[in-house]
Amino acid sequence: MIISIGFKDSILEIEFKGNGQIWQYEDVPEYLYHEMMSASSQGKFWHANIKGQYRESRAN
Repeated sequence: MIISIGFKDSILEIEFKGNGQIWQYEDVPEYLYHEMMSASSQGKFWHANIKGQYRESRAN
């Protein structure tokens, strides 16, 4: 589901498999980024903790 994840200046950027879309999520706490990176399933973590919780915009 997820190809890559980046984080800078409270913006979480995620590239998704399949459609190759890149989405940015604003004002994400840095601790959530670290938790996501160490999660056993980053896709499940994103769905439970990021999606719909933060302002999002498509980057590409």
